[in-house]
Amino acid sequence: MKKRMLATLLAAATAMSMVTGCGKSASYPSKPVTVVCPFAAGGGNDTIVRALVDCAKDKFPKGIAVENRTGSGGAVGMSYGQNAKPDGYVVSNIAVELVTLPHAGSGGDVTYEKWTPIMMANFTCSVITVRADSPYQTLDDLIEASKTTKLQAGNSGVGAIWHLANVALEQAAGTSFTHVPFEGGAPMITSLLGGHLDFISCSYAEVYPHVASGEFRVLAALADERMAEDPDIPTAKELGYDVSIGAWRGLGVPKDTPQEIVDYLQDAFIEAAGTDKFKEFMDGAMYPVIIEDSETFGKRIQQENEMFKELIGSMDIGQ
Repeated sequence: MKKRMLATLLAAATAMSMVTGCGKSASYPSKPVTVVCPFAAGGGNDTIVRALVDCAKDKFPKGIAVENRTGSGGAVGMSYGQNAKPDGYVVSNIAVELVTLPHAGSGGDVTYEKWTPIMMANFTCSVITVRADSPYQTLDDLIEASKTTKLQAGNSGVGAIWHLANVALEQAAGTSFTHVPFEGGAPMITSLLGGHLDFISCSYAEVYPHVASGEFRVLAALADERMAEDPDIPTAKELGYDVSIGAWRGLGVPKDTPQEIVDYLQDAFIEAAGTDKFKEFMDGAMYPVIIEDSETFGKRIQQENEMFKELIGSMDIGQ
């Protein structure tokens, strides 16, 4: 009798541990998962996240869908995501704005400290681009000219990543530009096409169609290494300007999400990012697939938070 009672108690304890402990990863996901994109449909973050989710859908048998929650440069959606219930059913697209908006004074309650990163799928460096008929054949030409002439440098908005890229280059080169903000990348590119700017900073994906058509020329990539998309383009670092800056795209969940769920999501989305389908999409759009796991991505976010805190502080736009 005692042995039978002991066996019953052990069985009950085992069942309870499966429900309250390790069973979380086994039962997750038991309902649909929402992936919040804090940026507009059709943009870089949106298209990349939708492609990634599509490649991961087999890991979410109850369903997974992308929902756009836009506003304040990404702050609205990221605020919603970081304050969601930490149960893995609201996953969010987190982007470089997570560590730029707060220092620019426009992030609301958004802070990287309220997140557990899941994984990074893409990093896109800034490229310094001119019209094909520009007198500046190299980055050195452009920098030297900027020391005697106020060059018109286009960006996608005050405090946006491509504005910060121009400022970082400006500081690394010991010069200054006239910064011209636009409401996004498209009107900035249109202005360069019209000859109203001397150069712009943006992603290679944004200017590639015009590079391919012969209208634009890329002088340098603000990256640690040459871009796989076009390895003939030199980096600013190899030209003597110590600057590497760009936009990253990844996923995150609220800070207190159980580790078993974080691990499940990390494995599912890293596997999705490694599929031929995802790589083919990214190659076609000129977005490099650069994968980082939760720990590595978390370290990147912390490091870049400090970098942007210093950079934006020097600009006084967060005051």
